[in-house]
Amino acid sequence: MADSAQLVIGIDGGATNTVAVLADARTGAALARGEGGPSNIQATGVESALRELNAAVVAAFKAAGLHRGPVAAAALGLAGVDRSEGLDVIRGWADLVQLSDKLTIANDATLLFAAGTPEGWGLAVIAGTGSIAFTLDAHGKDARAGGWGYLMGDEGSAFRIGLLGLRAACRAADNIGERTALLPTYLKALGSNDPREFIPAVYRGKWDKAAIAALAPLVLTAAASGDAIATAIFEQEARELALTAAGAVAAGGLSRDGIPVALAGGLLLESEMFRNCFLCELGACGISPSSVGLVDDPVVGAVVLARRLLSR
Repeated sequence: MADSAQLVIGIDGGATNTVAVLADARTGAALARGEGGPSNIQATGVESALRELNAAVVAAFKAAGLHRGPVAAAALGLAGVDRSEGLDVIRGWADLVQLSDKLTIANDATLLFAAGTPEGWGLAVIAGTGSIAFTLDAHGKDARAGGWGYLMGDEGSAFRIGLLGLRAACRAADNIGERTALLPTYLKALGSNDPREFIPAVYRGKWDKAAIAALAPLVLTAAASGDAIATAIFEQEARELALTAAGAVAAGGLSRDGIPVALAGGLLLESEMFRNCFLCELGACGISPSSVGLVDDPVVGAVVLARRLLSR
């Protein structure tokens, strides 16, 4: 295949990375994949986000051995584009690079409905570096809860768990409260024996948002080993994520009984313990899933949405 007009492109962009997949417009078969850095315009800024979007598209065409050109249709699921100005920025970029005449842009959570629910509607929950919950009903009406970012929310996210673990380690260093294995565990991760080294690590940037999120598995491991502080953090954040999901269901006016659920994000996909606890807390909120789909590659949903544009 040598003609970009015979292809669609699906793009999934979030707080950690950006993935672009070129696929056969007729069959949906993936042809090539390209990746870039984070493209959340609210978190990284417009210039950086557009640069990484472009890098992912360029890499996909290069991997396909094709000259870059307009594709038959494009679907972009991007974190941080819920506000109209965000959509306008992305549309402007897409027009500038002549991505496609047929284009759809929405929040990255929308990809989960296409990839992880039987009929393309239900409840979608992402818990990775950040967290958010979306609902989409059978008529296309959407609602959301969460997604406030790491300063104002992101309950049940890897960043939140990593941060609470760090706070607990600092309190333990001050001999305040219950002892916890998180202090020596975090010190080992830092490569230091001095808890005061947490200060420059965090405030001078060695432990940025992504690095703190990457500490979440240490909290979950400590919880699995019976550490009371780590267990409390883990259970609290699973409960908070379930409350966020329940908030989205209420906002969307969907039935709590028999709702299809799609889950994504490293925290939910990679930790069975956290996922099971979240689903248990979801039940405690009165929500009974009819199905639970794990979406480890949301960009598949973007390809589905791009092909739907052609069928219309």
